[in-house]
Amino acid sequence: MEHLTLLLAIVIVTALVFDFTNGFHDTANAMATTISTGALKPRTAVAMSAVLNLVGAFLSVEVAKTISGGLINEQGIRTEVIFAALVGAILWNLFTWLLGLPSSSSHALFGGLIGATLMSVGTSGVNGGVVVTKVLLPALAAPLVAGLAAMLATRLTYRIGRGTDEKATAKGFRAGQIASAGLVSLAHGTNDAQKTMGVITLALVTGGVLSPGSNPPLWVIVSAGVAIALGTYLGGWRIIRTMGKGLTDLRPQQGFAAQTSAATVILASSHLGFSLSTTQSCSGAVMGAGLGRKGGVVRWSTATRMFVAWGLTLPAAGLVAAGAEFLTGQGAWGVAVTAALLVALSAVIWAASRRQPVDHTNVNEADGPTGTDAPSGVVAAAVAAVTPPPVGGPASEIAATIPAPGPESAGDAAGEPARPATV
Repeated sequence: MEHLTLLLAIVIVTALVFDFTNGFHDTANAMATTISTGALKPRTAVAMSAVLNLVGAFLSVEVAKTISGGLINEQGIRTEVIFAALVGAILWNLFTWLLGLPSSSSHALFGGLIGATLMSVGTSGVNGGVVVTKVLLPALAAPLVAGLAAMLATRLTYRIGRGTDEKATAKGFRAGQIASAGLVSLAHGTNDAQKTMGVITLALVTGGVLSPGSNPPLWVIVSAGVAIALGTYLGGWRIIRTMGKGLTDLRPQQGFAAQTSAATVILASSHLGFSLSTTQSCSGAVMGAGLGRKGGVVRWSTATRMFVAWGLTLPAAGLVAAGAEFLTGQGAWGVAVTAALLVALSAVIWAASRRQPVDHTNVNEADGPTGTDAPSGVVAAAVAAVTPPPVGGPASEIAATIPAPGPESAGDAAGEPARPATV
């Protein structure tokens, strides 16, 4: 019993760590466009998002019930399975954060649960119908619906304001963007904090603390809300840069349309109990807003890498979780080794991120570690060295002062020496 109690405590702490990574991984969903358009300063934006994430955690438990009592069968699932699932989800979150890719924390968690359950009890432990209807289908529909809504909203916004000065109306749209960003943050807390609530509730059921089908206790709701709020406040600056500057160049009108569309989709799905990926919804809305403005572009190279990350999330997190479950199945030493590997790999990823740090001071710079814009470092210096100087710059002024050698300056047929040029 002591071992079970200790293991359950480890699982709860690990679940809150995942919730923390979910917070900083998904801060970009709510605040990337607000920061990139200058509607809010970076620190102010993440602080506002953190508070609203905490508030949103108390609004519903429908998604938590989908995870704790629907995705996998609670009967026969050991607590170690939950631990292994969280290991897979955390490592995938950290890896994609290092690359600056806005992948889905939700799908990382689902992949971890599915992979660990398959390794533990086989296909009988996974409810395939729930996976299809409440995970896979929303994953396909959410970015398309949010993107289409954002594109139409952007076109409507520009059509309504076509007779006005864009710069004059930008202030009003920035104010609207702040309000819509707050709505996205609230929706994110409502949707994503519940996923950790569901996992902790599932762990309590497998540990015999709660009966199957129970709602999350109050202390679970509070701890999950606080963990995701703290992670949000730290700010996932690498992913904020990708969504704010890497996918497209947004103006206040587009940012307002993107965030309003994404918030509507997320809140509707939370009400219906669909465990939607807020990342995919917001990314789709950003791309839709980019296409909605005349002359707007989407950087499809960045979008393609993002799509690949989305497709790999479920299987990659599932494979890592299955490996972790294989280790935890060996007994107490396997749990200890898995925990040590999680800490060590997390430390390696964090150390790698320090080589090219991104924070609130440089999140809006064009070139960065995500590789979405102009090259940096040695490559940029080499390119600059061979790039011709701009017309009208100092080099052109010198060229105008010192004419190229010709018959008048190099000497005529009579052999008269050329006069020295002066600057």
